Amino acid sequence: MLSFRTFFLLSTSVLASVYAKSSTGNSVLVVVEPARQDDYSIFFNGLKDSGYDLTFRAPRAETPVIIEHDVPAFAHVIMLSPDSKSYAKDITPQSLVGLLSSNTNLLIALSPKQTPLTSLAQEFSLILPPPGTPLMSYFPQRDDPATVVPVNVSPAPMLSANSASVWFSGTPHALGNNPLLVPILRAPPESFAADSAGDSGATALVDSAEKGGEGLWAGSQMGLATGFQAHGGARVAWIGGVDIFSDKFAQKELPGGAKSGNAQFSRDLAAWTFQESLVLRIDETSHHIVNSTLSKEHYTTNDEITFTAKISSYTPTTGKWVPYSKIQDLQLEFTMLDPHIRTALRPVLGAPGKYSATFRAPDRHGVFKFIINYKRKGWTHLHSSTTVPVVPPRHDGYPRFLSAAWPYYIGAISTSVAFFLFSALWLAGDIREAKKAKKTQ
Repeated sequence: MLSFRTFFLLSTSVLASVYAKSSTGNSVLVVVEPARQDDYSIFFNGLKDSGYDLTFRAPRAETPVIIEHDVPAFAHVIMLSPDSKSYAKDITPQSLVGLLSSNTNLLIALSPKQTPLTSLAQEFSLILPPPGTPLMSYFPQRDDPATVVPVNVSPAPMLSANSASVWFSGTPHALGNNPLLVPILRAPPESFAADSAGDSGATALVDSAEKGGEGLWAGSQMGLATGFQAHGGARVAWIGGVDIFSDKFAQKELPGGAKSGNAQFSRDLAAWTFQESLVLRIDETSHHIVNSTLSKEHYTTNDEITFTAKISSYTPTTGKWVPYSKIQDLQLEFTMLDPHIRTALRPVLGAPGKYSATFRAPDRHGVFKFIINYKRKGWTHLHSSTTVPVVPPRHDGYPRFLSAAWPYYIGAISTSVAFFLFSALWLAGDIREAKKAKKTQ
């Protein structure tokens, strides 16, 4: 008979396998003030129920360390202390950026105040308003302060369908021209950023608008939650206010009386940041001559080549990678410095996760590359590069006769025939003249 302890461990492992997990790991470091840890219990309990192992740390605490011996100690880091003026020596903007190169994901909340995280956000092409200018809106009519704004959630691939509106309180930001930015939550069209205590920040707002364009701090062009996906696959999520994760906002009713979507939005945002959703990878690539299955070390100009790629997506509910055939705009480039051929890699019917393209090698020899470079907002970037030489035909590889050379062939043959006839007539003429000379004698 199993003991209670054994039964409990087995039950826990079974339940953990049912819930969602990240494709990069389940260890999470949460940097939060101990006094405010209970304010986000719904958000934290949702992560624990999904199989994550949460470790809490105060902003100025020395342990647990984020990086030890140049190796990240956690797969994900959540920064929920936006008002902290200083952090421990291992939590710096430089160290947080360094985590991205190790595929560690970051979820960072900002504050209307000037903090070290403010300068870090600017490195990711996020433009913040002057300090002390939170988001404000007087619509729709409600009893809450103007700085507590209900925001409609626009459809996004990383968010649940038909998501309810969320409560937001914090600072907005404008998006720079960085193509790696992923808009997630936009400000309401009637909202603006201003000094909630008076008009003391009006001059600063005017100056910022003149530098960044008219209406920089007003309308839906402002971002409230924005993602950033590095080339290596690591993800960063920036949120303008930490209260969006709070129990207060999760349980607060919307102006129409409906339940707010803060809890679901927070879970969806964490799932995307922790690489649960919209995660793809290239499992295998191959290339060969048409009507053959053997890959060649080099190809000849004008060969018919078939290139195949197998792509899978991560399923958090099972923790497995499954074939994925829903990409309709995947492209293959056959390039030598510049793309010589760019063609569509289309899904193969009856072969899940398999994409294929057939093309003729260019009539130019050199070192070419098969390149897949798929980048779409919110999705994992797919990149593959395979080098292969393209050589001219061998001396016996050229066709015996070229159809384009028939005029030259006819010219050579007619010249030869004409020369033969001329020689024959010339020689025959000499013989007749010799016979006539003998007769006259």
